[in-house]
Amino acid sequence: MNNEKVFAMKLSKVYPLLVQKAERKGRTKDEVDEVTSWLTGYTPEEISLQIEKDVDYRTFFDESPSFNPLSNLIRGKICGIKVEEIEDPLMQKIRYLDKLVDELAKGKSMEKILWKE
Repeated sequence: MNNEKVFAMKLSKVYPLLVQKAERKGRTKDEVDEVTSWLTGYTPEEISLQIEKDVDYRTFFDESPSFNPLSNLIRGKICGIKVEEIEDPLMQKIRYLDKLVDELAKGKSMEKILWKE
């Protein structure tokens, strides 16, 4: 799948899949909202509003209130690719969110998932 197809995907289609992935492993939607809020600066209410507005992934990340400057500390592989080596800035942001949800689904504590200064 090329990047433009990923960028055009509707948040209303993708976000429930991220929540389902976490819930299958005993985590909650609130926890997915928490990692998403940490990464993007959206509140859980603003995330819901973006879903209701049916924005695409590009818009969701481009309009994020305050993308977390500590996101560059996120490391690991998604689909066999190291997130820290992804060259396209938007794709990297998308993969950061995927990685945070993966870590959540693996049972890691919030303290280990969400970087602090």
